[in-house]
Amino acid sequence: MTAKQFKGKAIYNPSGKAGEYSQWACNLYIGCSNDCSYCYCKRGVMSSVWSTEPKLKSCFRNEDHALELFEKELKQNLSELREHGLFFSFTTDPMLSGMVTIMTSYAVGICLNHDVPVKILSKCATRGDYSNLHNRVFNAYGNSIHKKDLIAFGFTITGHDELEQSASTNKERIETMASLHRSGYKTFASIEPIIDFDSSWKMIFQTGGICDLYKIGLMSNKKYSVTDAQNFINNVISYTSDRNSKVYFKDGLLEQAGIKRENLPSVCVTRDYNIFK
Repeated sequence: MTAKQFKGKAIYNPSGKAGEYSQWACNLYIGCSNDCSYCYCKRGVMSSVWSTEPKLKSCFRNEDHALELFEKELKQNLSELREHGLFFSFTTDPMLSGMVTIMTSYAVGICLNHDVPVKILSKCATRGDYSNLHNRVFNAYGNSIHKKDLIAFGFTITGHDELEQSASTNKERIETMASLHRSGYKTFASIEPIIDFDSSWKMIFQTGGICDLYKIGLMSNKKYSVTDAQNFINNVISYTSDRNSKVYFKDGLLEQAGIKRENLPSVCVTRDYNIFK
């Protein structure tokens, strides 16, 4: 883990469950039009500012100011960010069409121009959006777009489209993941929240061979059968072991299954696993 805790306006060190996803993250917007029924942002500390229309964080005067501060904070933490990469985002979907994707592309371009790896997690699966992101980065930052080894695209896949009615379907997300993987990008899947083990298992089975890393976690405050959790974990380990993928089981899942992390096989990684190495 990082030795210091940095809390900038754009870039920061996540804590708690978010810290299991990435040591460094960037949030430029708050709000998301995907409007998933289980979204943790709708509850708790962000509920008062949350909406289905993403808005630039109030600490930024405008988009130019946001990018100015973003680059300043990036340079303040350059060695750490080059080592661990930067995650987009916890308070919106960074690939939402319109200004959010445009801002993501500029921020990604700044990262690549400074050799900082980026991890982008989305439920948007329009292939053209990813092409447009690449084109904008190329136009603004020249050869940065050719640094494919510094970009990892991830998709949240739950197998429950009815709970994510304004997002792309899970099938579309998997198809886009396959296309990006074939194009030479690192890919990862967020199997979280687990609505039920059968659906999550189907998502893993359908992404075998096109996903480099799985991050798997439970739904907050939901209790699961210990036996079902153990069987699921064992099945995932067996399946991914033969497909050159890595798996990170979040702490809550292992706790409910009664499994200690130190007893897991080598296909299972710790929270500080670096997908770029």
